[in-house]
Amino acid sequence: QVQLVESGGGLVQAGESLRLSCTSSGGSIAAFIMGWFRQAPGKEREFVASITWAGSSTDIADSLKDRLTISRDIAKDTVYLQMDNVKADDTAVYYCAADRYGTWPTKSFDTWGRGTQVTVSS
Repeated sequence: QVQLVESGGGLVQAGESLRLSCTSSGGSIAAFIMGWFRQAPGKEREFVASITWAGSSTDIADSLKDRLTISRDIAKDTVYLQMDNVKADDTAVYYCAADRYGTWPTKSFDTWGRGTQVTVSS
């Protein structure tokens, strides 16, 4: 059974870069559409980015397109979220998610990781 595991979160300074990773502790994620979401304190969870099975297409929230990149390494069975020029507003718990059955594009995900905390200090 696929169990998503995020890593790479932590405390960073505003303006720096950070890369989050997502892999599975059981089962491959290669066949799934993968996505990233985030939830800031006191706010609802919001869509950040998603990527197709082969990584040929991506979808990124409009407000984040100039600073975030989603990618995947098929050989490593890992999905990444590259965050550049981070801002205080990026402080949130970041969740990796998989859509095991859907079609592209999708924002409906059925499998979730536990999240990794990103804190940006200004």
